Amino acid sequence: DIEVEERVMCGGASSVLIDQGTTADMLVVGSRGLGGFKGLLLGSVSHQVAHHAPCPVVIVPPGA
Repeated sequence: DIEVEERVMCGGASSVLIDQGTTADMLVVGSRGLGGFKGLLLGSVSHQVAHHAPCPVVIVPPGA
């Protein structure tokens, strides 16, 4: 069984996710957001979370 928790929070997406990672077993984020750089493999939020989260991060590509 996997417990999934959804929350709506105020603040920048990457900083909020990284902060929530201090009490999470894992963070799951998408690989591309709404930014204008289509050639990038990761969006800015997933990139920041992957490099700074204090817990494991799973990055899910579009269409997965």
